[in-house]
Amino acid sequence: MSDHEDQIKRIKSQTQGQDQFHQAVDDVMEHVLPFVGDKQEYMDEKIVERLLTPDRVIEFRVTWRDDNKEIQTNRGFRVQYNNAIGPYKGGLRFHPSVTLDTFKFLAFEQTFKNALTGLPMGGGKGGSDFDPKGKSEAEVMRFCQAFMMELHKYIGPDHDIPAGDIGVGNREIGYLFGAYKQITGVHHGVLTGKNPAFGGSCIRKEATGYGCVYFLKDILEAHDDKLEGKRCAISGAGNVALYTAEKLIEEGASVITLSDSKGYICAKDGISEEQLAVIRTLKEEKRGRLSDLNEKGITYHDGKKPWQEEYDVAIPAATQNEVEIEDAKNIQDAGASVVCEAANMPLTAEATDFLREKDMTIAPAKAANAGGVVVSGLERTQNAQRLSWGCRKVDETLQRTMKDIHDICAEYGKSGDQIDYIKGANIGGFVSVADAMKAYGVI
Repeated sequence: MSDHEDQIKRIKSQTQGQDQFHQAVDDVMEHVLPFVGDKQEYMDEKIVERLLTPDRVIEFRVTWRDDNKEIQTNRGFRVQYNNAIGPYKGGLRFHPSVTLDTFKFLAFEQTFKNALTGLPMGGGKGGSDFDPKGKSEAEVMRFCQAFMMELHKYIGPDHDIPAGDIGVGNREIGYLFGAYKQITGVHHGVLTGKNPAFGGSCIRKEATGYGCVYFLKDILEAHDDKLEGKRCAISGAGNVALYTAEKLIEEGASVITLSDSKGYICAKDGISEEQLAVIRTLKEEKRGRLSDLNEKGITYHDGKKPWQEEYDVAIPAATQNEVEIEDAKNIQDAGASVVCEAANMPLTAEATDFLREKDMTIAPAKAANAGGVVVSGLERTQNAQRLSWGCRKVDETLQRTMKDIHDICAEYGKSGDQIDYIKGANIGGFVSVADAMKAYGVI
């Protein structure tokens, strides 16, 4: 057993129960360890060992009152993983299922994702086990204010800049930013994903979905193929899924599925722009279920996942580890040639191994869903310049950056006529972080 493998084993023994973090480490190190094996400069500086431990983990209590005047207590987290390239950057997630394990794996992934963008951003992630679903506007506001009462101690525009994630949209970012401004008395870019009315960027809400489609286009073009006419199955019905669907339809592809936690909808002939607008209103404004939808040509399948349909591209855009081994088999049987990960680590390790053995092209999340953090980085730039860019400029910059990420993945993942995008993303992200860490010396 090599020193690196021994170190990974030791880290796992010290972090028992953090299975998602271990999965993320294994995914990256599968390609990084062989790469650094003959790179003495990385070996001497113990870069791999240092990357296996976050800079710091912050955990705190969040106490607030609900509408019945009852005191509620939640857990808050912020994992500041690595700031070699720039200030910590990564979203906040509000969901009852989250644990420290969730945020460690997300922050680890975010470190390499941010490195691929070429923007000066380190990796971080955080949030709470608070569930916004079923809460009143007043309750969400009071929780966000209580959460920021603690979080503000650890963030800043040149230190750590959170954004939104699952359960944290424009509404929550607005309440969080308002609380930060009230507490600190300053108005600066400490959060991204803000409303453009007070420092946000154009297309930030759409950016992860749009970026995913741009990356998918680059993959297909690299294989002398095109997106137009492709049948795409999407899971999820949040921001990422909805704006992935919007851009796919705009590019001439056909979106046949969307899903939520209770089931999925299918439109054999593709969801139209008008139907997508109805779905967006249902999910974003009414916060309803897809089962409530009543649109011609769209059928609802209760308690099932969308992968058993027939399609060319699978786009898991819901949550981590949603695609299990049986789902992977359905994806293969569906005739898909590409899996584009719009959510963070949506495939289980077993599903990934199965699809790779079948020579499926997999666009890994740290590359494919980097569009959100790209525009977050551009929002930081606009805040620092005290300027607001037009949507065309932001979108063109997003497209160029996603193309650059594709080219990095192709450079490090190319083998003959094939491109292993998982390998390319892992090594490409690692090199950027490792070179910065090496330049600093031992700190």
